[in-house]
Amino acid sequence: MNDPAARRNPRRFALWLLAIPFIATLFPQFYAHAEPSVAGIPFFYWYQFVWIVLSSVVTGAVYLIVREDDR
Repeated sequence: MNDPAARRNPRRFALWLLAIPFIATLFPQFYAHAEPSVAGIPFFYWYQFVWIVLSSVVTGAVYLIVREDDR
């Protein structure tokens, strides 16, 4: 598998994964609500916090995919 185009496909897909957290928090009007609350924390705040954690997971996964692709 020495074809450079074939090697770029997984990398390109992995880099597109980085757009998911950005898009999920791009439009606050979709998640700017007080309910449902979790432990007294309004939805608006815990939704953003969940995306902080998920963004770290997505970034780590993309790093591993790109790193494996470079080897």
